[in-house]
Amino acid sequence: MSQFHSIIKKILFALLLFNVGAALQAQQPDEYLTAVYDKLHWSPMQEKFKQIAPMPFGVVFLPWAGCTEQDMRKHFRMMKQLGFTNLKQTMATPEWSERDILRIAMEEGIIPFWYGEGGWEPITPELLQQLAIPATLSMPQIRKHTAMLAYQNKVIWKHWDKWKQTKPLSTFQYNHRPDAYLRPADIILFREWIKEKYRSIEKLAAAWNQYEVGITPAPYKTWEDFYNDPLISTVPGTDEIVPSGGNEYGRVKDILRFKADMYLKNIRENIKSDFPEQPVRAGGEMGLFLPFASRATDMEGIAETMKNVGSFYPSIHLAWHYEELDYEVTRPIYMQSSLCTDWFKGGWAATWESTGGPQQFSGGKGWDRKGQEGTAGYTVNAGTITQLLLSYLAGGFKGVGLWSWNYRRAGWESGEYALLDRNNEPGERAIRAGNIAKAADRYRDELWQAHKEPYIGVFVNWDNEAIWSALAGPNRTHFKNYPVMARVGISRALINANIPFEYVTATDVRKGLAQRYKVIYMPAQVSINEDLFPLLQTYVQQGGRLVLDAPGGWWNEQGKVLNTGKGSAFEKIFGATITDFQYSNNVPYTIGNHLLNGFVLQIKPNSALVSERFQNGQPSVTINKLGKGQAVILSPDASFSMKGKQNSFMEAWTLKHTMGNWKSPYTCTGAIVYRQASPTADHYFFLNDAPLKKVTFSSSRYQYKKFTDALTGEKINPAAIELEANSGRWIRAEK
Repeated sequence: MSQFHSIIKKILFALLLFNVGAALQAQQPDEYLTAVYDKLHWSPMQEKFKQIAPMPFGVVFLPWAGCTEQDMRKHFRMMKQLGFTNLKQTMATPEWSERDILRIAMEEGIIPFWYGEGGWEPITPELLQQLAIPATLSMPQIRKHTAMLAYQNKVIWKHWDKWKQTKPLSTFQYNHRPDAYLRPADIILFREWIKEKYRSIEKLAAAWNQYEVGITPAPYKTWEDFYNDPLISTVPGTDEIVPSGGNEYGRVKDILRFKADMYLKNIRENIKSDFPEQPVRAGGEMGLFLPFASRATDMEGIAETMKNVGSFYPSIHLAWHYEELDYEVTRPIYMQSSLCTDWFKGGWAATWESTGGPQQFSGGKGWDRKGQEGTAGYTVNAGTITQLLLSYLAGGFKGVGLWSWNYRRAGWESGEYALLDRNNEPGERAIRAGNIAKAADRYRDELWQAHKEPYIGVFVNWDNEAIWSALAGPNRTHFKNYPVMARVGISRALINANIPFEYVTATDVRKGLAQRYKVIYMPAQVSINEDLFPLLQTYVQQGGRLVLDAPGGWWNEQGKVLNTGKGSAFEKIFGATITDFQYSNNVPYTIGNHLLNGFVLQIKPNSALVSERFQNGQPSVTINKLGKGQAVILSPDASFSMKGKQNSFMEAWTLKHTMGNWKSPYTCTGAIVYRQASPTADHYFFLNDAPLKKVTFSSSRYQYKKFTDALTGEKINPAAIELEANSGRWIRAEK
């Protein structure tokens, strides 16, 4: 049988598995639209991952001058003993090649690649028959069968044999620059992209708002006009994201979108594996609190490129990726893991490069003055590594790569980042990480079957962030960060209140996922795509609760002022019009005794009812009943106002109006709790950013047989859960 036909048979088998699973699921109530969720990024490759359930906990091994083969073997055996399964990567020295290091790791039972068992071939009926493995065994038994391990070991050796061999370059190569400028080399591609997108010159002129005052004296009439436009009017090199004279937002947004699309094409054309079963990865060495649209980067799009071929990942390092949040750790970890999982719903997401140990000197890019002049210094002890790894699993990651196992001995990052201690011995940090790795492997099937069951969907839209970036012109570049900080604010409030949530994108809504959420919160959606209004109207009519805060609804997706007047698509949903956008500053707005400092929507209710008013009598909250649901306008910039710590008043006020009559299905005062729900057990991840304490967990909705510590197996009394200081705990609740 040819390799092609063999692959086809495996794909058909995967399809059969998927259809059977979908049919079984369809017989059950699907409150969270799990079947829709799972299909969003379904492919034979992703189905293979779900079947094998890889849970690689890998590390980066860094050899040193004088390192011997015996030294390496000792360390690889130590990794395996502690619970680590693979290498995330290694680095060569004058004495050792990467290839030889990987070979020695493989000989010691450490898979030498980031994907671990994710690089296995699919387990098909033919393969079971070939290996004489009874098909009646459970999948965990099949995976651990000696014949299966021996066979898949040969597959990994095959990968090693072809590792980093020279491949022919794709004919498409794009030099991506993360800004809104076009370079001369971009012009031809950009013209082609624009013509393909708009098809008619009239649509292009309208999209770039050329007939509006102050844009251009000569709107395009023909494609020749467009081709005669030089398009480049400034020299790059400043912090101005809008080129001089480029004060029209639709055009700037299109430049950002074009460059993002070229970057995606570059990934599709150039990141390829050697073998069909071998996954590749794509994501970024970019902090997840950066304004991606302003960098002409689409992370959700990058995730989509991995649907058929591999895994989507972020790099998460404390010293590199947290300065935007004033170096805070506990809550932002989950925001990152959850966001990346939610960009790749139904696909394999993980952080294939993360923090291993303490770091103070070798981090930070100085995106702001504080980052340039401050020290991005962190304690990484057993508690910190617990918070990191548990937050990754809680957010939906399936695996991790830790930089690094041991430290470099000289130069950049020397003496930092290591999981081992300064004596290259495993201390509490490494032992704790290894125990979490063992538990993740033990419960890998449950974790791969698990889903979040969110009450709230926090709306994320690349187009909105692109318009924010377009308006972030000279001397106002901080606006490109505004939607990111608003997303942080509402996320913080939900985390503090233990309300289950996930991020929902415009793409998700278009693909039918809106009804998964009891509430969709739209933070700082200054730009709303007009094609979304019918979908959002249906969402509300069918029972959803839609919440918008300031300065939402200013423009449409092309940067043209949005019509919110009587009879508009906006007004039909919210039952109100926005008469003005104001700002609490020279004229103060207060809620009770709380003084606001930010955007304020001036609302004129029509069918909507005023739920609450400012001290000046103007509406601060309106609610419109539409069908079975409600649409809510919060006049303040509530989400942005909660971006930092200690905003308890605004958090409570915002959540009161966001949740309506909904209540979180579980409570735990004094601890942060995340939940992953699987058919046989729910996995709860408790985080404590305070001294040692005992907390009480209770649920008004879920009943369980027993609670156990996932790492130790110890039985847990949910009324008295002990939590280490500045650490976390993973508890399995058996159904």
